Amino acid sequence: MASCLVENNERLPATILTGFLGSGKTTLLNRLLSHEGMANTAVIVNEFGEIGLDHLLVETPDESMVLMDSGCLCCTILGDLVQTLQTLLAKRMTGAVPPFERVIIETTGLADPAPILHTLIADPDITAYYRLDSVVAVVDAVNAEGQLDEHFESVKQAAVSDRIVISKTDLATEDEVAGLTERLKGINPGAAIFRAVSGDIEPDRLFGADVASVRERTGGVGAWLDGDAHHGRHAHRNGDGIRTFTITRDRPVEPAGLELWLDLLASYQGPNLLRVKGLLNVAGRPVLVHAVQHLFHPPETLDAWPDDDHRSRIVFITHGIGREEIDRTLDALDFQPGPSARPGALQPDDYARFVSLVRRFGGPPS
Repeated sequence: MASCLVENNERLPATILTGFLGSGKTTLLNRLLSHEGMANTAVIVNEFGEIGLDHLLVETPDESMVLMDSGCLCCTILGDLVQTLQTLLAKRMTGAVPPFERVIIETTGLADPAPILHTLIADPDITAYYRLDSVVAVVDAVNAEGQLDEHFESVKQAAVSDRIVISKTDLATEDEVAGLTERLKGINPGAAIFRAVSGDIEPDRLFGADVASVRERTGGVGAWLDGDAHHGRHAHRNGDGIRTFTITRDRPVEPAGLELWLDLLASYQGPNLLRVKGLLNVAGRPVLVHAVQHLFHPPETLDAWPDDDHRSRIVFITHGIGREEIDRTLDALDFQPGPSARPGALQPDDYARFVSLVRRFGGPPS
């Protein structure tokens, strides 16, 4: 695709809307699309029939797309998500569809959000034109406790989200909603949690969770990290098998060590790393890391520290991994090739240290 597909090289924000079966995703989506500020939105759904568009239909550019009277565009999946996003972009460029400014991707109730996250974070054909904005999970106040107990998919949806919307709060008691809220905070302490009856919530509360957006708001990156760190300061474990804890480190990290550590975390612990957020001191400079399972965003170096705390702080939300297992891998952050090492090659002493570090991640002994 040519770079001119997106004006001024600005990548389009994409939000993932997830939630278990019957949680109220469709109701929330319909209410969101009725807001005036959402007019330039493209929505990707599995089936048009699931969102009841008949009364909103204005015209049909092709059988996979419909335009709504609000100006929003809805599109069904065309083979796979990559193809769908590319087709949307091409039609935007040619004027076949309105020049949408954001994308919402609604998952099925049993869906694992991770494959969609992988597409938005790691697929080079997509990341050149789209950026992951936020993950919004809808949780049913009436049925969520049982779903969280019985279906790990619902736990994972909450754990990887940036925003959680508790629906059907008018059908549950205040004690039930309060108890569910505390449980969700235990699963994902950094997520903003809102209540919505019949999907009634202001769109601005659900979008703008990516690092670029957070940097522009009051509180900046420190607030982005500290919401998780405050709750994860003391490691805890709940009945969902989810653990939340914060790792802090006083001395700076080596650049080569950070690269090695992230690679080994993704390779050996990735499936159980539901979410990782950190601000690290890399050779004196502030560097952001953000991951969902084995999908690590490229580390981003900031222009300046957000506050006077120059320690490395990393918040983990894991499944089946404790603080002690992460602690024993931290020596990898000190790794640096010897001064005589050729680019791309390790000297014998360096290789011996590398093998020792791999073992601490649960890797092969040799």
